Amino acid sequence: MTEWVVLDIEGTLSATDQVLVTLYDYARPRLGPWIDDHADDPAVVQAVAQIRELSGVDGGTDELVRVLHGWMDADQKVTPLKTLQGLIWQQGYANGDLVAEFFPDVVPALRQWHEDGVKLAVFSSGSVAGQVAFFGHTTEGDLRGLFEHHFDTVNAGPKREAASYRKIAEALGSNDITFYSDVPAELHAAAEAGWQTVGVARPGEPYGDADFGPHKTVSAL
Repeated sequence: MTEWVVLDIEGTLSATDQVLVTLYDYARPRLGPWIDDHADDPAVVQAVAQIRELSGVDGGTDELVRVLHGWMDADQKVTPLKTLQGLIWQQGYANGDLVAEFFPDVVPALRQWHEDGVKLAVFSSGSVAGQVAFFGHTTEGDLRGLFEHHFDTVNAGPKREAASYRKIAEALGSNDITFYSDVPAELHAAAEAGWQTVGVARPGEPYGDADFGPHKTVSAL
């Protein structure tokens, strides 16, 4: 038994294709209109400023969108991209355009942990807003009540750096934490921070055949 279970999403709880295909395809044509239609939203203003700073682009919305699409094509975990995607997905889930799906073992495991008194949190490169919307609109209903905390690259830091996991541990007020992820580099960072780790090697996923080294490895939760 562990006090906290912290979970990755993509490739661990949900198929990678749901993010890289379904969600990305939903966000891609909406990025430009979202920037233009929410020009006074502080989150969008900040995201646009960050895009310009990171890319050096000084043009209009079309140029910004080209940068964002390039980051998406390379699956880069860039904060302003994740912010805008999260806002778009949040509306997509609220409108019923999007519904989150999980691997069959996931929801029973989440509910069992919760019933057993294990506290649950999420650490994903997707924004906190996107995470909350994702768990609020699933094929299994609203699962937001199962989680006590959500962390992303803004409030925690990069997923492959031990400092991010130390920051999360401080926020949780505990060092008794087990992290589940399908990415060995993330597990290495969590272990360096003193966490227990479990590699999730799901057949057919990008890291399904990865070398998880010293980490305990499972094919399902």
